[in-house]
Amino acid sequence: MSLRFSAAALIAAAVALLAGPALARCSKNLVERLGPGVQVASLDGVPLAQRGEGSPNRAVITFVGHSSYQIDTPQGVRAITDYNGVNGFGRHPDIVTMNNAHGTHFTDDPEDGITHVLRGWPSEPGQSEAKHDVTLKDMRVWNVPTNARDWGTGAARINGNSIFIYSVGDLCIAHLGHLHHRLTKEHLEELGRIDVLMVPIDGSFTMGVPYMADVIKSIDPKIVLPMHYWGRYQLDRFMGLMAPLEPDFIWPDRRSIEVIKDELPEKLTVIAVAGEGGG
Repeated sequence: MSLRFSAAALIAAAVALLAGPALARCSKNLVERLGPGVQVASLDGVPLAQRGEGSPNRAVITFVGHSSYQIDTPQGVRAITDYNGVNGFGRHPDIVTMNNAHGTHFTDDPEDGITHVLRGWPSEPGQSEAKHDVTLKDMRVWNVPTNARDWGTGAARINGNSIFIYSVGDLCIAHLGHLHHRLTKEHLEELGRIDVLMVPIDGSFTMGVPYMADVIKSIDPKIVLPMHYWGRYQLDRFMGLMAPLEPDFIWPDRRSIEVIKDELPEKLTVIAVAGEGGG
């Protein structure tokens, strides 16, 4: 199943008219979104790049496992988030990101043929943080470093995690990685406007779910994709703590969704594309 979301087509036009020089952030929304709620459509197994004419501001997002999603663009670029050596579906990715130096979130042996391998922590001598900003055809990827807890001592690893952002035209997707703290005003400014947010909801290895709900509120995406959880009870707990934000909840029967910038939902929508266990 692919889910498509309806809202105002004015957004893309306004952004195109008013956009300034390219920056490593997603621009803030310039007009209010309008339109009806959720509709259901089908990809019928056809890759996005072969679906003919359509908006360039769209992507097919497929849950791979744990904290990994596969993102496919209209021009055929494929990225995999939190890449740990396990491929997605079909051909190898063009871009892989690794948010955190934790065994299930990265690999030192990525497969051959990947154009960009982006690590989200200081991994080179003398580095204090990892900073990336790469473009391949219609996908741009950059990161915002955050701190992480040390697995042994619990002390802070400064800049040990990264939030990666994937822009496809004017559609902006962000992956929080192993986020362990609330975001500062500076973090939020670097992120800019985020349409789709991939969020760990385990509540233990990352940050507590009530705090994660605060992070979601501060970022204010239109779509949240829960990940990094083990069982329906964790998903139910997350939805309970999200209740004050009054989100819509979608339970698709397949692990892929198509998201189109001009057809985003009017209100916050949580899509459990990882099913009953994204661990």
